[in-house]
Amino acid sequence: MSDAGWQAGNVVERSHEALQDNFLRGAVRFTTDRLKGRKSEATSELGDWEQWRERGQAIRSHTVAHLDYYLAQFCDRVREAGGHVHFADDAAEAAMIVMQIVDEKKAKTVVKSKSMVSEEIHVNHHLLQAGVRAIETDLGEYIVQLAGQAPSHIIIPAIHKTREQIRDLFVGVGATDLTTDTAALAAFARRTLRQEFLQAEVGLTGCNFGIAESGSVALFSNEGNGRMVSTLPRTQIVTMGMERILPTFADLEVMANLLPRSATGQKLTAYLSLITGPRREGEGDGPDELHIVILDNGRSRQLGDPDMQAVLHCIRCGACLNVCPVYRHIGGHAYGSVYPGPIGAVLSPLLQEGDKHADLPFASSLCGACYEACPVKIPLHDMLVTLRARYVARGKASQLERVAFRGYRVSFATPRRYKASFALLRVLQRGLAKGNQIDAQVGPLRGWTASRSLPAVAAHSFRSRFAEIKRELDVDDRGQGLGGKPEREGANNG
Repeated sequence: MSDAGWQAGNVVERSHEALQDNFLRGAVRFTTDRLKGRKSEATSELGDWEQWRERGQAIRSHTVAHLDYYLAQFCDRVREAGGHVHFADDAAEAAMIVMQIVDEKKAKTVVKSKSMVSEEIHVNHHLLQAGVRAIETDLGEYIVQLAGQAPSHIIIPAIHKTREQIRDLFVGVGATDLTTDTAALAAFARRTLRQEFLQAEVGLTGCNFGIAESGSVALFSNEGNGRMVSTLPRTQIVTMGMERILPTFADLEVMANLLPRSATGQKLTAYLSLITGPRREGEGDGPDELHIVILDNGRSRQLGDPDMQAVLHCIRCGACLNVCPVYRHIGGHAYGSVYPGPIGAVLSPLLQEGDKHADLPFASSLCGACYEACPVKIPLHDMLVTLRARYVARGKASQLERVAFRGYRVSFATPRRYKASFALLRVLQRGLAKGNQIDAQVGPLRGWTASRSLPAVAAHSFRSRFAEIKRELDVDDRGQGLGGKPEREGANNG
């Protein structure tokens, strides 16, 4: 997907557009509610979910802390099994490596299973420019590819599409007499993609985890396309982030429980494929060549950063999206990034430094629901606060924000200034307040009052009323209140 696949503008403009799409909001809310409910059921059946989260966090923390060792071990094992390993410093280099392999094979068609890294490096765009057909074979990815859009959810790419829209997209590529029945739509995609599997020279997959002790690539999927892509074409390319390593198969067992339950509420994913090297002599399927492209693209910058290293623990389950109140209202495209939701609001500015995604950390309520949902306990809410602070420290805050917070600091410096500031606010709010609420859309208040009421400053503060309240209660030093008879110690009140 090229940059043209994303909406233009900043996150505020894209959010405003998304908020006008009632179907989008309803579809996202319905689907995320369903996923949350399924997750709750699946995790409760597993036992002490917090212990599983602790174990997942420990595995990911240990692996990332020793990533150099495990990554080297993984690469050695891949080569021993007959595979090829390529390292890419950035997205452009990763795309170039893929293109070189495709060119060497003189491939005209590349079939793809779901891969977030391939989205990150815009490989489809590069293949298209080179005259190579890149076909997404995951049903959701196939739909958004036909629509010329980017995925809007890590797990459910076409969450924003109606069945009518999907039917129209399929009619545009040759479907006839097609209804909006889900089975009929899936059947058309299956028939169409089957031909692509058979004629493609190269298959491209992602990588959920690389197992260091064996050099195996683990693919989690709920559709059979992953196995088609990794077995039928003569050449397979795997794109993976450098952090997607697990030390052993015992660690994979933990993730095989955490990932599907957190992502879709399943006890087990439908397909768990383990690929160790290319096809061996006597084997009936599998590629003749296996290439693994390992991408850095800003990931190594987070190593050693005590505030941000934990972002590399992510297992891409999408659970944080399903509970985020911001994502649930605006969907994924409003983030303008490959990675939407809370994880995207942290990861995207880190992977691509500069101003392009600098506004994403501010697209959050900081409620902490993402941390509670994360199966490996990544403190995304703390990271968002840190990114905001770094943004301000670089001098990127607006002049209005700077003035406002300087005023806040001055006003709260002493009790006298605090009282004087609230006295001034009571004067300024006259004409704006209706009862206890301010609904007027004036100046910088618009950002809040456009969609909710702002509590007005009380006519009298609690401190100013305290002496009066104390007199009303008639409390004396003996504990007697309201003129009543004091209770005797040890009295029976039964």
